[in-house]
Amino acid sequence: MKILSLPKLLVLLILCSTTVFSQNKSDSKLDSKTSDYLTYIDPEIKFTGGIKMIPITTDQGTFNVYTKQVGNNPTMKVLLLHGGPGGTHEFFESFDGFLPAEGIEYFYYDQLGSYYSDQPSDKSLWTNERFVDGVEQVRKALGLNEDNFYLFGQSWGGILAMEYALKYQDHLKGLIISNMMASAPEYNKYAEDVIGPQMDPKVLAEVKELEAKGDFENPRYMELLLKHHYTEHLLRMPVEKWPNSINRAFDHLNPEVYVYMQGPSEFGIAGDATLKDWDVSKRLKEIKVPTLVIGAKYDTMDPEYMKWMSTEVQNGRYLYCPNGSHLSQYDDQEHFFPGLIKFIKDIDSANFSE
Repeated sequence: MKILSLPKLLVLLILCSTTVFSQNKSDSKLDSKTSDYLTYIDPEIKFTGGIKMIPITTDQGTFNVYTKQVGNNPTMKVLLLHGGPGGTHEFFESFDGFLPAEGIEYFYYDQLGSYYSDQPSDKSLWTNERFVDGVEQVRKALGLNEDNFYLFGQSWGGILAMEYALKYQDHLKGLIISNMMASAPEYNKYAEDVIGPQMDPKVLAEVKELEAKGDFENPRYMELLLKHHYTEHLLRMPVEKWPNSINRAFDHLNPEVYVYMQGPSEFGIAGDATLKDWDVSKRLKEIKVPTLVIGAKYDTMDPEYMKWMSTEVQNGRYLYCPNGSHLSQYDDQEHFFPGLIKFIKDIDSANFSE
């Protein structure tokens, strides 16, 4: 065994001590960052675990909506707008596995009529204008502003996010439109010309027959959709492997709001649904806030149209999920989350470019 001389031994000890000190210093910084992210000054947030029921006023009275804060970051705060209409924040629970590690604060939010919020039955409440006003009231209650406020909308939430930006974009730091086209007629056309024909012709014929009869409550209708449509274009994995959060989200969907605005069919927006003629495609150029548009190869929405949307807004970026469908936050996480996180952080560090 080689014996080290005293001077060499001292040098080795000093090097080891420096390395340990540096490592401890690094750990200390990491711990400090984590501690700051998980520090809540508001006693109510400490008491409720971040849940806050926010009163919003409408022409039909005052109602409460559910929000939950996760993390604490003064410059990156993301408000999540779920799909449906009538869906829940549960569609976004996979975000827990990614955003906290990046220090990005985010808020779950159940819109009025959704499971964790008040659910009035007055159909006059289910208008785009009223939902936009609800988002604005929530923004104010949460203290979000142009220095920190990122708005993320998926599916119907994407419609709501676009409508909000067209009215209140001066309050936004960044906008994310995920899995939603800017035109219901164009979405219907894609569903009819592209998505439907991908299904087995015999299955599609049976689905169309049930829809023609208005027999949407027939168990066979959902059986066909689950096997031949949902697992191809909604969430690309066997139904038995769907995460609990998605199963709960569908269990908690409010059909009254959904059918009234979206309609009973899963192939576009049809019938008397209030959204069937919705179209802001010609107004996209009015959106000047940095915008991320997310499309996916197997989505119910046309990914090429989504790419076009990113070129129509004044400061757009496109994120393509080659393995994803309508819920790419689950079936293409390797592209979805890095792209989303990069967009948020690029804006935060003033490094955003198309």
